[in-house]
Amino acid sequence: MDSASVDEKLDAIIIGWGKGGKTLAGTLARAGQRVAIIEQSSQMYGGTCINIGCVPTKALIHDAESRDGAGYDPQIFHAAVDRRDKLTAMMRAKNFSMLDELDSVLVVNGTAAFTGPKSIKVNAGSEEQELSAETIIINTGALPAVPEIDGAQIGGRVHDSTTIQHAPLPKTLAVVGGGYVGIEFASMFAQFGSKVTVLDRGSRALSKEDADVAAEVQGCLEDAGAEIISSASVRSISQDEHGATVSYEREGEVHRLQSDAVLIALGRVPNTAGLGLEAAGVRTGSRGEIVVDEFLATSAPGIYAVGDANGGPQFTYISLDDHRVLANRLLGDGSRSTKDRVAVPYTIFTTPPLARVGLSEKQAAKQGLDTRIAVKKVAEIAAMPRPKIVGDPRGIIKFVVDARSDGILGAALMHVDSQEVINLVALAMRQRIGAAELRDQIFTHPSSTEALNEVLGQLG
Repeated sequence: MDSASVDEKLDAIIIGWGKGGKTLAGTLARAGQRVAIIEQSSQMYGGTCINIGCVPTKALIHDAESRDGAGYDPQIFHAAVDRRDKLTAMMRAKNFSMLDELDSVLVVNGTAAFTGPKSIKVNAGSEEQELSAETIIINTGALPAVPEIDGAQIGGRVHDSTTIQHAPLPKTLAVVGGGYVGIEFASMFAQFGSKVTVLDRGSRALSKEDADVAAEVQGCLEDAGAEIISSASVRSISQDEHGATVSYEREGEVHRLQSDAVLIALGRVPNTAGLGLEAAGVRTGSRGEIVVDEFLATSAPGIYAVGDANGGPQFTYISLDDHRVLANRLLGDGSRSTKDRVAVPYTIFTTPPLARVGLSEKQAAKQGLDTRIAVKKVAEIAAMPRPKIVGDPRGIIKFVVDARSDGILGAALMHVDSQEVINLVALAMRQRIGAAELRDQIFTHPSSTEALNEVLGQLG
């Protein structure tokens, strides 16, 4: 609808067009409510996932993998970025129309800030609008974290995970951060032909993963030509017309790394600054996250926060489940809560991808659990021909199983199609299907799923 019709009574206001917010807008509207959704950028209709996050980066990763080590070629990268942009533009337009065509949804463009517990001021250039509603939902997502490192400000040759997607393909790239984002981008750019060096301040990259799993990921990165330098504490970054220099300390010595570009990949922080939350009485935590209860309610009555803004796991499917919880609270019996979530999986889209769910062996040991471990390299799994068929038999499969109950406590799958197989494992965990029962399931052939027969068969 036209955003001029702002004097009508609103039942709900949603700030931000991410997965949870846009889905709630449609759900509430179809239930007969009058809803306003506020988005500050027309380039972000649909939220982070489809515009700068999951979808565009995975499109680039797919195109990088398709090159199969063809060397440095900026034109190939340029073509991949062009395809990425066309894909996101199409999805952005679809996301806009899905709400704009609903008569009871008011699309408002501008920057929102609270002026009171039930009121919002929206600035759009020289124009200003006042909106009010009994229910207000904050869905403003997260932004890349910028560390307190001299010269780490984004601009020029220094990038975050958003800006680097449209930068010229660097011949050499320094990645600051050996976490999930840093490793995923390192894998992608190495396959596009960049010489990538990852500087990780920890003793090893992917420190939350078991050592054998992390080693498999690192080996695949090295296959692509990337290098990981651990225990590297970055002190400063400088740049000029010739390149960028990262100064870091390792084992008491100062080193300097020259590169064409630098990617700062040190996580993301909730995007809540500037919302005027104090005017509404909304409490925030130490990282700026909006504090919510298990029903996503903030400290202010009638105000809720969904998605990355509330400090929960930063996945678009968690934002979607936030929608389910809040829709149940606003329209249903209020029985759903975030405590219902069990066995939530995630995937790092390295090549091949690493997918995880539940506890690692290290985490289970820390909890004092009595476990049995089933682990096997993909290349050694006889009953798993699909990775060999598609030409990438690298990876590892690892299960952590409760020794007493046979319940699956967790799994790490790094192989072709792992982003799909992990969902089956997560479902088995939620439905309390034991390792032996999953082991004896009938799976199609040749598939990646059938590896579960052999790997879990090690447990007897």
